[in-house]
Amino acid sequence: MQVTFFGVRGSTPCHGDDISRYGGNTSCVSVRVPGEGPLFFDLGTGARYFGATQPHDGTFRGTCLLSHLHWDHTQGLPFFTPLLRPGGELDVYAPVQDDGRSVAQVFDDTICPPMFPVTVHDFPGTVRFHDIGDADFMLGAVAVRSRLVPHLGPTLGYRVEWNGRSVAYLSDHQQPHDGSFAVSDGARELVEGVDLLIHDSQYTAHEFAMKSNWGHCTVDYAIWLAKHCGVRSLALFHHDPTRTDDALDELHRCAVAFGGQHSLEIVAAHEGLTLDLG
Repeated sequence: MQVTFFGVRGSTPCHGDDISRYGGNTSCVSVRVPGEGPLFFDLGTGARYFGATQPHDGTFRGTCLLSHLHWDHTQGLPFFTPLLRPGGELDVYAPVQDDGRSVAQVFDDTICPPMFPVTVHDFPGTVRFHDIGDADFMLGAVAVRSRLVPHLGPTLGYRVEWNGRSVAYLSDHQQPHDGSFAVSDGARELVEGVDLLIHDSQYTAHEFAMKSNWGHCTVDYAIWLAKHCGVRSLALFHHDPTRTDDALDELHRCAVAFGGQHSLEIVAAHEGLTLDLG
């Protein structure tokens, strides 16, 4: 099982010499499983780059596990090259909406004129949307667990397992507003004992004090959660768009110093990083 990061930013894509090493695209992470079709988390602007690695001849058959419908997690769909060829097919699993609309209806309402020149139905390829909540299902030989997690609006975290290896993806996760360390039952189910946890780490403690109801968490919380739930490796993810490469290096250095006390391996996710889980 190989995990590759194609977009690691949160909130909005960004660009500049000061963020070139980590990259400025928003959330998209692929999970490569031998003998199985393409599988990836989220449709941020990084999806354009993941799509560039896939077949462009109409043979693409893939699955996206979409955490939620905020712009930074969906903007890449119209630019996903495999769907710009007849025959390409993508299944998208995403959380049920509180307002009664299906996921397909939300995309129909947002990818359309005047906000976008064409609709999803105009793509040469086919997109199928699946509304889910707390669920357990199989994608071929890959076991998938989805659980609703605290954020702003319906949001899923995911856990995928294959051949004794496991990855949990919680890209956007609201830490308790008072800054304390606690975890919902759903999030715990996803994270407990996982080999690799890809987790929201958008804020420092100082930033969180001013943005405690913005739907995210601190680096400290991500480390605590990983340690508390017996995680083997933690990938810091959903970096703030204002965070420079040098600032991320420093956050990572501090995280490693703290996490090392608990035998926790910590990486700061960057575009192009591939982690091999064996």
